[in-house]
Amino acid sequence: MAELAEAAGITVRTVRFYRERGLLPPPRREGRIAWYNEHHLARLRTIGALLARGHTLGGITELLTAFEKGRDSHQAAELLGFEPALTAPFSEEVPVRLTPEELAEYFPGEATPDNLSDSIELGYLAVDGDEIVHISRRLLDASAALVREGIPLAEVLAGAREVRAHVEAISAVFAGVLTEHLLSGDRHAEDVATAVDRLRPYAKHIVDAELSMALDRGVRSRFDAWLAAREKPDA
Repeated sequence: MAELAEAAGITVRTVRFYRERGLLPPPRREGRIAWYNEHHLARLRTIGALLARGHTLGGITELLTAFEKGRDSHQAAELLGFEPALTAPFSEEVPVRLTPEELAEYFPGEATPDNLSDSIELGYLAVDGDEIVHISRRLLDASAALVREGIPLAEVLAGAREVRAHVEAISAVFAGVLTEHLLSGDRHAEDVATAVDRLRPYAKHIVDAELSMALDRGVRSRFDAWLAAREKPDA
């Protein structure tokens, strides 16, 4: 609960209060351990956004209940203020459910407690009953491919941490541009939603193009240095 509260930017006392009010689903329990996941974090962020818009806790409870049960779901989504183009995730990742044995087959000899712990901390893996859920099919396949090429999984995960830090910085750039230019003035919400929807693929194209060119430069430079070292005559 403390970790969940920290991730959501609120206090543990507030999390307990939301639990008591029925705003937050109960965690999955294993003995004395209570496991919270991304769904709980998303719920807390939704509650915070709705409170910031002036909704009461009672109203939020009713709206979330209607939204979850599918009763007047379209109306509930409108009341919640969820513009589809603004709330649809940029990510297109597909989660993968695996048994522990299937996960071990992806990473022969690398499914160590330390690597599993790091993967869970990164948010790549979550435990759901007897199964393990990987957040992304593409990330799973890419990680397995790197390991097959001889890169230790621990180094893959360490690299993933660094990549995430840089990607967060990149996303902050795009978020700043959107905030400065799309959310200023008296533009209608529908116009903003349409503009964001149009810009989603371009943001991805820019990052992909820049990353491709950077990889070309970086890999070529290192490869040339490696070739030069191999061709250099022994002293």
